Amino acid sequence: MGLTERLKTPESPPPLTPGVTGPRQTNRHVTLFWEALRTRLHQQLISRLDLSSIEKLPPEQVTRQLHEIIAQLMAEAGDLPLNRSERTTLAAELIDEVTGLGPLEALLRDTTISDILVNTANHVYIERDGRLERTNIKFRDNAHLTEIINRIVSRVGRRVDESSPMVDARLPDGSRVNAVIPPLALDGPLLSIRRFGGRPLRSNDLVAAGSITPHMIGLLGACVAAKVNILISGGTGSGKTTLMNALSAFIGEGERIVTIEDAAELQLQQEHIARMETRPPNVEGKGEVVARDLVRNALRMRPDRIIIGEVRGSEVVDMLQAMNTGHEGSMTTIHANSPRDALNRLEAMVSMSGAALSETLLRHTIARSLEIIVQLTRGTDGKRRVTSISEITGMEGNVITLQEIFRFAPQGTSPDGRITGTYEASGVRPAALEKIARIGVDPVAIARAHGAAGG
Repeated sequence: MGLTERLKTPESPPPLTPGVTGPRQTNRHVTLFWEALRTRLHQQLISRLDLSSIEKLPPEQVTRQLHEIIAQLMAEAGDLPLNRSERTTLAAELIDEVTGLGPLEALLRDTTISDILVNTANHVYIERDGRLERTNIKFRDNAHLTEIINRIVSRVGRRVDESSPMVDARLPDGSRVNAVIPPLALDGPLLSIRRFGGRPLRSNDLVAAGSITPHMIGLLGACVAAKVNILISGGTGSGKTTLMNALSAFIGEGERIVTIEDAAELQLQQEHIARMETRPPNVEGKGEVVARDLVRNALRMRPDRIIIGEVRGSEVVDMLQAMNTGHEGSMTTIHANSPRDALNRLEAMVSMSGAALSETLLRHTIARSLEIIVQLTRGTDGKRRVTSISEITGMEGNVITLQEIFRFAPQGTSPDGRITGTYEASGVRPAALEKIARIGVDPVAIARAHGAAGG
């Protein structure tokens, strides 16, 4: 039985906002009229639907029949002062409200948007090309925004309420979602969406965008193929996950990869991947599964490589042990502002985990486990760049020694606010080249495949 066959008896429509006789009197009257009409039609649409039938029908059939019902509702409303374009827009908004994420759907369809930031119902910002801008999109009220947040998190089996007012989740396309609601959010719900929709960026895309050079990709690609352990460091939104996705293309198809994340967002390009995700506690405060539990379990899954979306706690201990015990070629990311800061953060996380390691033994463990540190930075112009590739060369006394192989040297700012600069090679021969040579990978060939003019 279709949706149109389940319609209830239509009721008399309530009057529109008093004093508003058309949508073009003033901007305020247009807004009031539009919101009143949309609210009224939405209520009528919901009252006439058998919502259980929506879940059973194909999306195309649901959309088609919703269009039919909305057209019928508009006809019943009488002579609405709307042209064809406005009617089409109104129908699209109503369908988004029923089947999607309401006002967010228009933003999610725009592939040029990288972040959607909602600061309560009336303030919605987006990031495009590294620049923030405010939109004219609004939710009806904070209750409407909370309803959309619940719709997002329930799809991945998570919840958000007063007892658990913070949540991490993801959209079907892999986009990362974070939400905070009252009482922690003082003025109303806060929603942040980091977009990962569409085709994941490849190494060629990063080179074309100027985020990295062909020679740097040549070295990193060869390191991945040669099973060199890599730590990707950077601030929030600097492109760590994007780079990890791009580098994963250099992992051999015959290898078994286990990924561990708090919110699944990696889009690796291999077939043999075992994906795991942490789990928050349930309503009774039980059932929590943290990253360290998954890392320990991963060691029993016969992985060739373990990839951790981000290390931020006690799981770093088991990760370092895995890198030292036959799981070479593992990768992870960390929040830090420089390669040296990344090492300091690793030490701090190990110390906070309660591991009984002396400072010297801890640093020796880190130096034996990690080989390459890639630093990414998001500049003041919004552009994400690989600003340093460094190699851990061992210990000098009680200090882990680093040598920089490539760096980005900023030179100034252009009139349009863009940071200018050049990528430089330090001239140091990486020790990792010996490991690369043993497996027959040619970094120069990779660099040339990405547009390098020479070796």
